[in-house]
Amino acid sequence: MSEQPQTPNDRLVHTRTIPVSAEKIFALLADPRRHHETEPGDWVRGAIDDAPITAAGQVFSMDMYLDVVGGAYRIDNTVTTFDPPHAIGWDPGQADEAGRIIPGGWSWRYDLKETDAGTEVTLTYDWSATTKATREEFGGFPPFPAEFLDASLESLERAVTAEDGS
Repeated sequence: MSEQPQTPNDRLVHTRTIPVSAEKIFALLADPRRHHETEPGDWVRGAIDDAPITAAGQVFSMDMYLDVVGGAYRIDNTVTTFDPPHAIGWDPGQADEAGRIIPGGWSWRYDLKETDAGTEVTLTYDWSATTKATREEFGGFPPFPAEFLDASLESLERAVTAEDGS
């Protein structure tokens, strides 16, 4: 039996207004082949298959790399929210021998709201369901500084505005 998380509401929430439509941002987020463009480092390496995200319950897998967990690894993400063009989110996990996805206890979610200035993008990273053992394996949670979310939103903005030549 795994231990429960130490605190019930562990999460980071960051917001940035990006001067493009929610549809354009959502399209990038629904394309796992482009997820490496949404993070400022080299953690997300690439999509394992080319299928776009089209529904809650779908699983999409990514090649990842993080030194603290031994380098290269695969993550299997279960889509938990799919509401074009308003929200998209997933729970990362890993498949067991039977192919069942075992969630890691953390989630990513993007909420998109059109404004006069573009689209307000709220990125939430929630690790409230992460066990003590997983937290220790990663060297603590979150496994990045809080500023990582701001940098991720900046990366997302660069990716979607480059499409427009903005």
